[in-house]
Amino acid sequence: MGTSVLNLGTVTSSLLIFGGPYSNLAATRAVLATAKSPAIPSSSIICTGDVVAYGAEPEQTCRLLIESGIQVVMGNCEESLANDSSDCGCGFDENMLCSLLSQKWYRYARQNISRQSREWMSGLPTAIAFDCYGKKFRVIHGGIKQINQFIFSSTQAHIKQQQLDELMVDCIIGGHSGIPFGQTLGEQYWLNAGVIGVPANDSTRQGWYLLIEPFNDRINISWHRLEYEFEKSARAMLQAGLDEYAESLLTGLWPSSDVLPVAEQSAQGQPLNIPDLTIHL
Repeated sequence: MGTSVLNLGTVTSSLLIFGGPYSNLAATRAVLATAKSPAIPSSSIICTGDVVAYGAEPEQTCRLLIESGIQVVMGNCEESLANDSSDCGCGFDENMLCSLLSQKWYRYARQNISRQSREWMSGLPTAIAFDCYGKKFRVIHGGIKQINQFIFSSTQAHIKQQQLDELMVDCIIGGHSGIPFGQTLGEQYWLNAGVIGVPANDSTRQGWYLLIEPFNDRINISWHRLEYEFEKSARAMLQAGLDEYAESLLTGLWPSSDVLPVAEQSAQGQPLNIPDLTIHL
């Protein structure tokens, strides 16, 4: 994995951050349309990676994001497709059902992505940095040194703290693991924006995105559900033979949860309710 960092400099306006479009064109269209309501420009929209994965429209999703002009962090799927690797590089143990299922969708994605999109993927930064009223933020995909590192809400605090300290930042915003959360660690923060391309394994059909809204005395951070035409995406996936993840869009549950820690497994099927965070300045 490379170590290229895109620095956006000082940001004083709102940002919208989301992860995992996962070749879900309808969800990607919906999140870009959502950004128009609070009038967030494309330069202030950030995707945490995994543009292409489980869904049936990898090339169309890529082209939409390229044309939108938003900022995108390289995910493990982009890294693998750019290198024409034989697997998705998701970090699954080979004995996991997740690993078996990934063979089908990754093969489909690999066959249905253009050379131009691969070249775009190869040039993506591995992190995005910005400052907001003196607070330093870093957006990554998995971990700061391992692109496919799974970091969940239940992941031990010292693992998150070590990465915050190593980067010398106030807040890390990650992706990859698919379930949104926010954690306060003293005066630092670890956030996961969630993903839009599949539900959060909580029996609902929506995706998730994150809003960062700065004010004179505080920065408000809030998570929001994304409504979109999930039936349309599911039909496209069924037609492409991607049955397992099509079912996930309809049920709100992942086809396999063996990648999840015990705490997240026990919460399967329980609708998420994520409280807002406030960073006081």
